Amino acid sequence: MIYAQAEDDFNRVEVNFLNSQGRLAEWEGESAIWRDLRMKLFIDPEEMQAMYAASPEWLRDLMDAWADGLNFYLHTHPEVEPKVLDRFEPWMALTFSEGSIGGDIERVSLRDLEAFYTDGPGAMAMGGVRDSRLAAWPPDAGHVPERVGEDAYVAELTAALSGLPVGADAHDPLTASDWVEPNGSNGFAIAPSNSATGNALLLINPHTSFYFRSELHMKSDEGLDAYGAVTWGQFFVYQGFNEDAGWMHTSSGVDNIDEFLETVVERDGQYFYVVDGEERPMETRQVTVPYHTPDGMAEREFTVFRTHHGPIVRSEGDRWISVALMEEPMSALMQSYGRTKARNLADYRENMEMHTNSSNNTVYADSEGNIAYWHSNFVPVRNPDLNWLEPVDGSVSANDWGEPHSIDETPNVFNPPVGWIQNTNNWPYSAAGPDSPDPADFAPYFERDQEENARGVHAIMVLEGVDDFTLETLRDAAYDSYQPAFEPLIPALVAAYDRARDTNPLKIEVAEQIELLRDWDYRWGVESVETALAIYWAEDFFDRVEEDADRAGLSSSDYARRATVAQHLESLVAASTRLEEDFGSWRTPWGEINRFQRLTGDIIQPHDDDEPSIPVGFTSGRWGSLASFGTTTPPGQVRRYGRSGNSFVAVVEFGDSVRALAVTAGGESGDPESPHFDDQAQLYADGELRPVYYYPDDIAANAERVYNPGG
Repeated sequence: MIYAQAEDDFNRVEVNFLNSQGRLAEWEGESAIWRDLRMKLFIDPEEMQAMYAASPEWLRDLMDAWADGLNFYLHTHPEVEPKVLDRFEPWMALTFSEGSIGGDIERVSLRDLEAFYTDGPGAMAMGGVRDSRLAAWPPDAGHVPERVGEDAYVAELTAALSGLPVGADAHDPLTASDWVEPNGSNGFAIAPSNSATGNALLLINPHTSFYFRSELHMKSDEGLDAYGAVTWGQFFVYQGFNEDAGWMHTSSGVDNIDEFLETVVERDGQYFYVVDGEERPMETRQVTVPYHTPDGMAEREFTVFRTHHGPIVRSEGDRWISVALMEEPMSALMQSYGRTKARNLADYRENMEMHTNSSNNTVYADSEGNIAYWHSNFVPVRNPDLNWLEPVDGSVSANDWGEPHSIDETPNVFNPPVGWIQNTNNWPYSAAGPDSPDPADFAPYFERDQEENARGVHAIMVLEGVDDFTLETLRDAAYDSYQPAFEPLIPALVAAYDRARDTNPLKIEVAEQIELLRDWDYRWGVESVETALAIYWAEDFFDRVEEDADRAGLSSSDYARRATVAQHLESLVAASTRLEEDFGSWRTPWGEINRFQRLTGDIIQPHDDDEPSIPVGFTSGRWGSLASFGTTTPPGQVRRYGRSGNSFVAVVEFGDSVRALAVTAGGESGDPESPHFDDQAQLYADGELRPVYYYPDDIAANAERVYNPGG
């Protein structure tokens, strides 16, 4: 399998493992040092090698096979020039053991980390940071992109790797623009009672950066037979199904990454931290971060610090701050692989008892008719009276994490009478409508976001009251074109127009636009002028009223009812003007603006208005579109090009046999010369899912080529 992945996109395989080992700067240059240091706080090669040696034999066999497959690919493809990793070792698989985009470590602020270890107390404790020049960069340096070392390039790559918006910092969401695509995914499970065939159904719909995962089928003679989305370079199906069970992961809003305020004491050059009045030695470790420069290789050396809570990542006043998160690579890898062989609810629950699927919720269905929702899988027991969204006092041992909450102690849902489950990265307290968990029964730290999101509102709309779902109608529900976020916004705009005096020049200027929006049904489509006008107006309006809304303690959406006539109409004029300037008319259909384009195999996709592209009807999840399409408009261009959102979509039916439909953004191959580079692009844009060939006869009837690796 990993050989086949390397054939399709070795670039993405390698970059994921450069990132997971803290070695991106060896390729990108100095601006990636802090990302690498952050990773090295948690990933120590010597510890990973010892963990590999201590792993059960079956897991070592898998890791050996993984390394063998990648090394054999490189051996049989001498024309491929790796950026850095020209040999893979089995222990490296442990550095990327959980398939989420971003993962827990991404929550540590790079800015704060840099401040602590450059100019802050960490640098003073270290006596400065040593920077040295090494031997020249290897002869194949020509493969390094021209933009290596530029902050803009690293910001784009960070976004592609982590799923965060360009320029956003997971630790401080205020650094992100208001217009970045909300991170998230959709998972629906339908019970037999709500299915026309009496079989359970599952929607698998991750929203990630495009091309972050491969779509594939893994089958062995030892019982593995799993299909779905596999993060490039990993050897387990992250979101998918086997013949009897399916699982969809959505990002969790649980608070399971915490900061501790440490009281640090220095004595004779040694550092201690205080717990219950007693001083404990601060753990220190030397970390070297090599990085590429135009003149060759250089390195920076750091002394990093750790308490029993976790590594020191920043400071606040005179207190150092450590971060606690789940650090169980071996167990996480075992759980990630083990779930692919679960055949029923009991199997899957046993797998979840490992409590190392930390960053995910799970929506589940199986052939026995079970549906389930697990809210996260790693939630340490803590004092519920403390505010865990802020750093807590690490000098009090009573504030330390306890063991993870059991499954029974977590807001999960199993076989709800309502017959459906949904999660759109929203809170768990609407997962099954009236049969959802009661928030009063759970500590606040089980959910950071105490509100519903627009996709959650929409999900409930399409699931409520339907008792005859089929595979095809579940697909249609996943692409339902309604945008509930406009329900309060457009009436507020129309009401402002109606309040304006007839002599108001703004009212005169936007009369046609208002009449169009007044009768709009809030549905997207490639021919929808209303969608384009509404989105351009809402974006301008939110920017225009942001400060007023903040002063009122409201979101920009909630503020719409209070906004002035001028604020509403000036934004509509501005939106119309921009559409006219960019496209020639404010009556521009949404599909002329919103496009899918894949030109190269680069991780950071270029886009060009003069090159072919495909119209896409669905919109940002911000407006409640279940089919999410997050876009970017590069400098010098006017169209919006998808780069995140719907990336893999599958609907699955579990009965006497499994049946599924699926689509992947663009295509499976990262090679522009391959016919499979963009052969799914039109299907993707149209929301047309193709049949999944799961059984041997179907595979044989549709196989393009059958071969062995290296043959």
